[in-house]
Amino acid sequence: MKVSDDCLLQVSSAGVAYPAGGVFSRHKHWALEDVSFDLADGEVVGVIGRNGAGKSTLLKLLAGIIRPDRGTVWHKPGVRASLLALQVGFLPELTGEENAVLSCVLLGMTRKAARQKLEAIAEFAEIGTAMADPLSTYSAGMRARLGFGVALAASPDVLLVDEVLGVGDAPFRKKSAAMLRERMEGGQSAIVVSHSVNTLRNLCSKLVVIDKGRSVLCGPIAEVLPRYEEMVANG
Repeated sequence: MKVSDDCLLQVSSAGVAYPAGGVFSRHKHWALEDVSFDLADGEVVGVIGRNGAGKSTLLKLLAGIIRPDRGTVWHKPGVRASLLALQVGFLPELTGEENAVLSCVLLGMTRKAARQKLEAIAEFAEIGTAMADPLSTYSAGMRARLGFGVALAASPDVLLVDEVLGVGDAPFRKKSAAMLRERMEGGQSAIVVSHSVNTLRNLCSKLVVIDKGRSVLCGPIAEVLPRYEEMVANG
């Protein structure tokens, strides 16, 4: 695939395999087999597919958490991608504040800049004084909200969103969705994985359909979404 000047990220025939039947097994399960698409500067790309299609594996691949076993994943030099998922990489023995600083540093911020973001992170995540408590005392919702706040505070070049719009109670979900929409309308480049057709329709300009580890449809959401819905209806 040719890379355009405004391309931030490109996936070309990428595949990811895991051992099947044990660590030492020669057999492999391909979580992703053949996925290709690109992301332009300021573009929001949606990813949809049935459970087990490989969507979450794709986001880990884009975030650099895992590497492809075939094909390539290219990032424009200097471009950072941040995975907005539920408490990815958090350590239960550290406090919320320590986890927030560590996560921001891992996402490319200086420690000083990360500490300057703590008040905003705590306010957005609605954590309050619990930021000083160990993460092991947090509820699942609190950990998820903290992860959301950290990823937004890090201001990455590419935001990778993994089904987080269902986090927390109704007011927080509304606030989270509004914040994401505001970021994306302001030019934030993003890749959004969701089962919600309405979410993707509202946020995305392009849609990639993953089926059994392969990208089977890719293009403008107005064209691809009806074809995906027809595919699902036909089984």
